[in-house]
Amino acid sequence: MATASSAPTLRRAAFAGTACAVLLLANLGAAAAAEGDPTFTRDIAPILQQKCEACHRAGQMAPMPLVTYEEVRPWARSIRSKVVAREMPPWHIDKTVGIQEFVNDISLSDEQIATIARWVDIGGPRGDPGDMPPPQEWPQGERWRMGDLLGRPPDFTVQSAPWTQPAEGTDQWWQPVVDSGLPEERWIKAVEVRPTPEGRRIVHHGNARWLVEYAVGKPGQLYADDTGQRMPANMQVRFDIHYHSVGEEITDYLTVGLWFYPRGHVPKYEVQHARMGVNTGDLDIPPHTVTKHQGFTPITRPTKILSYQPHMHIRGKAMSLEAVHPDGRVEMLSHVDDFQFNWHINYVYADDVAPLLPPGTLVRVSAWHDNTAANRFNPDPNQWVGWGQRSYDEMYHAHVWYIELEQEDYDAMVRERETAGRANDQ
Repeated sequence: MATASSAPTLRRAAFAGTACAVLLLANLGAAAAAEGDPTFTRDIAPILQQKCEACHRAGQMAPMPLVTYEEVRPWARSIRSKVVAREMPPWHIDKTVGIQEFVNDISLSDEQIATIARWVDIGGPRGDPGDMPPPQEWPQGERWRMGDLLGRPPDFTVQSAPWTQPAEGTDQWWQPVVDSGLPEERWIKAVEVRPTPEGRRIVHHGNARWLVEYAVGKPGQLYADDTGQRMPANMQVRFDIHYHSVGEEITDYLTVGLWFYPRGHVPKYEVQHARMGVNTGDLDIPPHTVTKHQGFTPITRPTKILSYQPHMHIRGKAMSLEAVHPDGRVEMLSHVDDFQFNWHINYVYADDVAPLLPPGTLVRVSAWHDNTAANRFNPDPNQWVGWGQRSYDEMYHAHVWYIELEQEDYDAMVRERETAGRANDQ
């Protein structure tokens, strides 16, 4: 046990240890890379800027910043492990099947993963400081991500009633209904919802039905030109917020930010939302089993799917979104093969590959749950699990955002893609 007289000695020892660590880091960084080997300044820093810094920088949700060499080098082995296992950056789409082009894809390419792994394996050399790319210019403080893209603050905001989550206790669902106060009907170009900075510690996810959802991995929604969401005058906003305790009493509320089209502008296509695959009655997950359940949603008008987001709880393992066409052909649209409950990622399709579905199509959602000891998140594989709101209960559905098309527009889009496909084959 340390005494008052020993404290200076301990401080000197701690300082000496820190100094040794700094010297070791400097020596490792000074190690020269062989010709063609990756270095931090030339090869690693650009990858981190593009794929990691949005979260891994001071003041953001990630546990450590990964901006400078001094910040990155101590975590090199851990970084290698996470990227080789494709656990980071979080992107859980199976890359071997279905559509692979998304506007919000933050996954690393095979080449980028190999570069990071090689850099760690050769000792993590710093490289020539002159090769370091200019630092990313990130907005400071609390801000709206959609505002960054559109260059202006929200045109209108709606705030939920506050909720105080106790320091200890079970999960809570706060479902206030508030008047929007919007005096006239408007069309939404972009929408985003966020908790308070303190509230981010206790919010698992929160819906402002059916405008938008907050969750880790969902920055908001920006609609394509001439596509938007209708917000009626005097609309009531129904919030559904999932809170959990973190050992400290925290009060939070959600704020919805809305960016509108100019007054009088009516977009050609109205964005709609559906929870596809919902079937609460048949969700039966016995102990020590991996189960598969399915739900079907009929398509009654020509439809273009804009995005897909799977939703399950801690035993969720995988989810696929398939189209069963009127002629019986089954098309895999997207398959999430490594669902992670802590990440709610909305996979937004690139415009030229977004699924086009004719009337008579069935959208099939297949969900797998792992109630075995092999699931490291499973609190008790001996328990039977059924449908429920708590994280320890289960559910499954796919959040799907889509637009319905006029038949002539649908036909024109199909022809355009066929023509592009023939041109690419030549």
